[in-house]
Amino acid sequence: MAETTVPFRAGRDGHASYRIPAVVVTAAGTLLVFCEGRVDSASDHGHIEIVLRRSTDGGRTWGPLQVAASNGTDLAGNPAPVVLDTGRVLLVHVRSAASASEDLILRGQVGEADGRRVWVRHSDDDGVTWSSPREITDQVKRPGWRWYATTPGHALQLRSGRVVVPANHTLPPTGTDVGTEAKYNGGHCLFSDDRGETWSLGYVDDNTDGYINANETTAAELPDGRVYFNTRNDSPSPGNRADAHSEDGGETLRIPFRPQAGLDGPVCQGSLLQLHDPDVLLFSGPAFPSARALMIIRASTDGGRTWRPAYTADGLPAAYSDLVRVDPATVGLLHETGDFGPYERIAFRRVPVTRLT
Repeated sequence: MAETTVPFRAGRDGHASYRIPAVVVTAAGTLLVFCEGRVDSASDHGHIEIVLRRSTDGGRTWGPLQVAASNGTDLAGNPAPVVLDTGRVLLVHVRSAASASEDLILRGQVGEADGRRVWVRHSDDDGVTWSSPREITDQVKRPGWRWYATTPGHALQLRSGRVVVPANHTLPPTGTDVGTEAKYNGGHCLFSDDRGETWSLGYVDDNTDGYINANETTAAELPDGRVYFNTRNDSPSPGNRADAHSEDGGETLRIPFRPQAGLDGPVCQGSLLQLHDPDVLLFSGPAFPSARALMIIRASTDGGRTWRPAYTADGLPAAYSDLVRVDPATVGLLHETGDFGPYERIAFRRVPVTRLT
């Protein structure tokens, strides 16, 4: 049975709610778990900061709550951490005004200065302290895009050294539409070839015919060097997931996102992790078709073409998640869950690799 701890519980440590988990392991073996600490309510906007807890024993115990990124009494969210080959931890995230709800942003009723903007900061001491934040919006967000979100979950550094952050955005509407229609969702990634100093916009996948509506996206580098992207699909096409491959480090997609009906589940975020020795690609997400519940990990040995169930956490409500290789014998699953709803706590499970492969 997997060992389970609870690093974040709603209503504790000065936050009404905790959402949007992300996890990485540092070069020194320290686990860093991030999420949005929502101060006053469970709402997606308002006073939100990115909080962090550290574990030096593989997720069995956790240090005190820290604030990894804040924006005064406004919003700092969507943590996308990545550990570089230098040992530095990058934290890419977004900021916006507390009053800038997703609905208002989609409708174009929020000014650019108050809307979703992209920032990065770093830690050189395993997440104990953090640099000043630096804005990169102009490098990675096209004029006219309204909504913008990084990941959620961890970002990745490719074997080439390139840092890749999956992301999503929305387009301004046409005709009599208002902008809240799902067909205006699009996917993209941002990347850096100098370990986070400068950034570029990678592939952009916009499809307004309503068949594939790329949304929150996760990524993994496959053993053959391709980057596999898997996205939440907010459309009625087969299944609620879609996927794509890039052969040039995320600059372009070989073909646009297409449905991945092998990953049954509700419309929800998911996470990817490529294991090595053995080479197995993992995906975590809720699997109950009509509600956010039944968190499972699925496995693929063919680069995401086909999937099989590998591990079921439990039958409880569950939503967003992230995966990490804790050590050679263990995978960590960080996920939202609860007894009566999926947002009561964020749990961390230590899952033996042998259970997954």
